[in-house]
Amino acid sequence: MRKVVAPPGFRGYRPYGNRHGQREHVELLYEEYEAIKLADYDLMNHLEASRLMGVSRATFARVYESARRKIARALVETREIRSVFGNARLDQSWFVCNACHARFNIPDNNIGHYCPLCKSEHINSIHENP
Repeated sequence: MRKVVAPPGFRGYRPYGNRHGQREHVELLYEEYEAIKLADYDLMNHLEASRLMGVSRATFARVYESARRKIARALVETREIRSVFGNARLDQSWFVCNACHARFNIPDNNIGHYCPLCKSEHINSIHENP
């Protein structure tokens, strides 16, 4: 299991103005998203990022390379990208709102269980084994 601090804030991306029709989507695993975020957005080196995710540097490099290839394929072949759970272990308990699709965690001192964006009580836990 690869530790992921937070799930992606999106369910997917679609190419705009695609003239090739509907193609099979590319699945970006949570741990692949985390690797891209740590290395390319947070500018961590592979050793730092691997420690944060609780994996070896070599495993991090494989996950990162897989993510880069999937994103490149989606961009070049105008395919949709969908985020899927994969082999991840979330750092905290995370939830998804059925009304607005926001993803969030609930602090321990919070009594109510509702979406912080739309206040809906229709929320589901994002499980490690969905």
